[in-house]
Amino acid sequence: MFIQTESTPNPATLKFLPGQTVLEAGTADFPTEEAAGKSPLAKRIFGAGQVSGVFLGNDFVTVTKAEDVEWDHVKPAILGAIMDHFQSGQPVLNEGGAEGSGHAEHDGEDGEIVGQIKELLDTRVRPAVAQDGGDITFHGFERGVVYLHMQGACAGCPSSTLTLKMGIENLLRHYIPEVTEVRPVGVAL
Repeated sequence: MFIQTESTPNPATLKFLPGQTVLEAGTADFPTEEAAGKSPLAKRIFGAGQVSGVFLGNDFVTVTKAEDVEWDHVKPAILGAIMDHFQSGQPVLNEGGAEGSGHAEHDGEDGEIVGQIKELLDTRVRPAVAQDGGDITFHGFERGVVYLHMQGACAGCPSSTLTLKMGIENLLRHYIPEVTEVRPVGVAL
């Protein structure tokens, strides 16, 4: 098994490409070791040490390292953990651990607008950020403000503010006049 790696816009995060499907559908975010309980793969990667986050996509695994360690020191252990997992035959996620679309549900009078927002995110934004080893999901819509949750390489990325404001906000405002602003949730910028 040969696992490729790619850098991401976030210097603390690397994208690992095992050359096979990681998740059949959706994504899975494990921002802490405690959250990794439903994924044997994520638990194994955290077990390599010096890992502060694991994000699983269709054909990639994004790993965020601890602040005080260099990639040269932790990358071999992560590569070994990913290889060991796929050779073990264990599932990536335990039963009941599958993720959905990742978007929050929204009930209310803005249902049509929210549907348009989710459609644009799914067709225009999420494929692009997946290339960088991350994901952006809908969290809420209130009084013209769209709240988005950034995951994987996007969480804590130095260019995430620019991505949100200049990219996603402009896109949503162009297609959906009711959108006035985009703000992140769950990420300290």
